[in-house]
Amino acid sequence: MTTTAVAPLTVQDAETLVTAAHRAAEDAGVTVSVTVLDAGGHLLAYRRDDRAVLISGETSTRKAYTALQLNAPTADLVDAVQPGGLFHTLPTALDRPLLFIAGGVPVHRGGRLIGAIGVGGGAPGQDHGFASSAVRALA
Repeated sequence: MTTTAVAPLTVQDAETLVTAAHRAAEDAGVTVSVTVLDAGGHLLAYRRDDRAVLISGETSTRKAYTALQLNAPTADLVDAVQPGGLFHTLPTALDRPLLFIAGGVPVHRGGRLIGAIGVGGGAPGQDHGFASSAVRALA
């Protein structure tokens, strides 16, 4: 049996993601916080703009954690947590609360999940765009 190794998300990758997300936010005139987690949920990089509200840091971290745990962009999960949705009871079933607001995006390499990025501080659609553009910049 042959296995293929997939390079993990590195600190350099994480810094690239943070820089790209911040650049996209600055271009849009928005102040944000950005969190990057590795596949194990460990913090690799974090940046909060001094002008961003303090809660944006917690928001970006929870968005990244949610995207990582469910291996899906948080923007795609909003309907799933509504009453009758697939994950309606999930947020209370985990040790760490999840956050189902757009802005969390999983990071893949070689078809495997290697981490996640979360952006908080702008409108949900903006945060999703900043995170998605950062993931594209890493590729």
